[in-house]
Amino acid sequence: MSAKPTGQFPPYTYVPGGPWPHPTRSPEGHSYGRAAAPIATAPDARSSQFLRGVELFDAGYYWEAHEAWEGLWHAEGRRGATADVLRGLIKLAAAGIKVREGREQGVRTHARRAAESFAAARQQGGAPQLGLDLECWIQRACALAEDPPADPGPRHAPVTPVFAFRIGESRRGLEAVET
Repeated sequence: MSAKPTGQFPPYTYVPGGPWPHPTRSPEGHSYGRAAAPIATAPDARSSQFLRGVELFDAGYYWEAHEAWEGLWHAEGRRGATADVLRGLIKLAAAGIKVREGREQGVRTHARRAAESFAAARQQGGAPQLGLDLECWIQRACALAEDPPADPGPRHAPVTPVFAFRIGESRRGLEAVET
């Protein structure tokens, strides 16, 4: 069974080179020794593992969101429209990590690749995928690539959301919601 959105979060989000231990490799990590939840069904906008990734991303847990979505991406066979949307979200999460690392070029690269993944998904399966308005997400990712945000810090904080948007619920499904 997949992890369900809970509103509960780890004590920190992992940022490479930061003060916190690797979540799964270090015995002090917040997820050390935990097996990944098996993927029971194909991902959709209501799957608990997909929604857990959304919940983590919105709270600023970019590494953990990346991990939640990566399992779904592999379950999708890493190909096709759904896999491309998941890859786009994974790349946005990676861009969030790069903001926390202070690596502007990394933010630009990951955001640009996110836009490319969303565009590929739109071409294959149409504009709405996994409840996301892909036109909105292509624009959002392009804007991040052009003007990456600075880390609002402090660097030693256990979690700090870095984007001026979140993946929120609206009447049209999940889309970018300004914060």
